[in-house]
Amino acid sequence: MNPQGALLAPFATKKQLAGTAFVHLDGCLHATFRTKDFASALELVNRVGEAAEALNHHPDVRLGYGAVSLVLTSHDAGGVTVRDLELAARVQQIADTLGATARPARPTRYDIAIDCTDADAVRPFWRVGLGYIEITGDDGVELVDPRGLAPKVWFQHMEIARADRNRIHLDVYVPSDDAEDLVEAVLEVGGVLLSDEHAPDWWVLADVEGNELCVCTAAF
Repeated sequence: MNPQGALLAPFATKKQLAGTAFVHLDGCLHATFRTKDFASALELVNRVGEAAEALNHHPDVRLGYGAVSLVLTSHDAGGVTVRDLELAARVQQIADTLGATARPARPTRYDIAIDCTDADAVRPFWRVGLGYIEITGDDGVELVDPRGLAPKVWFQHMEIARADRNRIHLDVYVPSDDAEDLVEAVLEVGGVLLSDEHAPDWWVLADVEGNELCVCTAAF
């Protein structure tokens, strides 16, 4: 039996999330529900709030006209735990009772990577220009939007500066089940596969002029 605070990887939550609106990506469970109007969306939020209080586990919620988006994660554990699965199941029951339907859009995360030989020298330019703040993350010292809206910027160290191609690329993180389909879709519209050496963790793709996009998955 999995301890309440133990982190769960996507493969461990896949079966329980099947048939629900929730998708496991980047240490969180994501779901968006459609309702008929603002009042019904607000009712869904209120009911979810009651369930969250009863479980003493609270989601991040975004409320709009006829739409409710939720993100569930166990902040104290740094990812998805059994508590999130329990709340997700309860949320899905509430949504079904109220006639709310899952919006088909899948969650993604976008990062901007800058290749450089001296990150400390270039980082202040981007921090001030974008109005970002510095944090220490998985990729060393990173820049993040203090509003939590725009993509993270991270700096990839290079021993020798590259002069033969663009030195900024984008990383897009998608659920593991979606990654190969996204790679194929990019190739169908003219993309070029530069490397699948690290698949299924990530693929390196480029447009016809050599600008790069990495399609990535997350272990948790």
